[in-house]
Amino acid sequence: MIKNRLKILLAERDLNYTQLSKRTGISINALSKMGKNGGTGAKQVTYEVLEKLCKALNCSVGELLVYIPEEK
Repeated sequence: MIKNRLKILLAERDLNYTQLSKRTGISINALSKMGKNGGTGAKQVTYEVLEKLCKALNCSVGELLVYIPEEK
């Protein structure tokens, strides 16, 4: 399973969805979906969105996304 750390990065940078939306041009609704359910709320995230988020949050994709192996 891949989860994103969007909410964690926002908290670490003292930002909210509204501020991030203004920086990236990504809607608050889309950002909120990405941050829900431990970062699994969005079903599809494009490279363009990842690039905008990484630029706005000054982070790498590896800081934004984490792979968690599923137990067998």
